[in-house]
Amino acid sequence: MKKKKLRNSVKAVIIKGDKLLVVKKKDGISAYAVLPGGGQKKDETLKQALKREVLEEVGAKVKVGKLLHVREYFSEKSKFAYEDRALHQVEFFFNCELQEDYKPRNGKNPDTRQETVVWVKLNKLDEINFYPVILRKILRNLKNGDAPLYLGECN
Repeated sequence: MKKKKLRNSVKAVIIKGDKLLVVKKKDGISAYAVLPGGGQKKDETLKQALKREVLEEVGAKVKVGKLLHVREYFSEKSKFAYEDRALHQVEFFFNCELQEDYKPRNGKNPDTRQETVVWVKLNKLDEINFYPVILRKILRNLKNGDAPLYLGECN
């Protein structure tokens, strides 16, 4: 059995009015959308990692705010796992604000499967195949303040 890797990942929740900034991706099987973000590097704080990842993927500087959610992901339990990976990823979702006017675009170092960056209405997340699924409803109701911090192991 392959040795499992433990990895921290950060995600930016950027909401403007009733819209969420998402990264649209495509693999050999399907198209889907996710929040901007990625892996934390050695000697980086979570907030430093998030600022770097957002700049790389969407070309925007952000102010990192409150920690909203924590999720655990186990690749071997997911139908989306890469066949050659055994990964336990802990994801930290932070509320973020854009520091300047922004028009969606790919940053200078986007992920390999990244196609584009778009604003999506919160009530349309189901229509764009947004992951993690659990956040579709939570983000629509974020202003209510009753969302859980720890999401647990979920997709």
